[in-house]
Amino acid sequence: MSFSGEMLGFAILALVAISGALLLLTLKKVVHMVVAMVFIFISIAGLYVTLSAEFVAAVQILIYSGAITIMMLFGIMLTKHNDQEQKKQPDKWRRFFVFLSVLAIGVTVYIGIYDLSIPVEQVPLHENNTEQIGVMLYSKYIIPFELISILLLAALVGAVILAKRDDKEEEQ
Repeated sequence: MSFSGEMLGFAILALVAISGALLLLTLKKVVHMVVAMVFIFISIAGLYVTLSAEFVAAVQILIYSGAITIMMLFGIMLTKHNDQEQKKQPDKWRRFFVFLSVLAIGVTVYIGIYDLSIPVEQVPLHENNTEQIGVMLYSKYIIPFELISILLLAALVGAVILAKRDDKEEEQ
């Protein structure tokens, strides 16, 4: 494995994604967690750029970093929160088993990729990524695409109904 600028960019973006994930797990305020999640989404978009998938990176930033984050913030604002802190400390056995699980997953991933040999072959650069994605999306994958749009519409209608129901309960 040779060291290059692409490898350095990958390492930095991977560290930002991992740091954001750790912050997401350790922060206490939900809004701060959403900001950490934005860092994760943007670093993943950067990883897509290093893989020559610029369209997917742009969609990652527009959809996840923008729309999904705003939707989560609206969800936080529309729901009721109990701001009382829980004083219960996690027990030591639980922490031990979580640490063991994380260690086991890390070792498994390391063993899986240690001797992985991927044959290197010359391929042309991705040309017309957006056109190829559009052709595949609207020809081969049109039914899953439309089903996902219906599912998202149903989720939006459900969120509006739940928000209206909470308003009616407060009035009574």
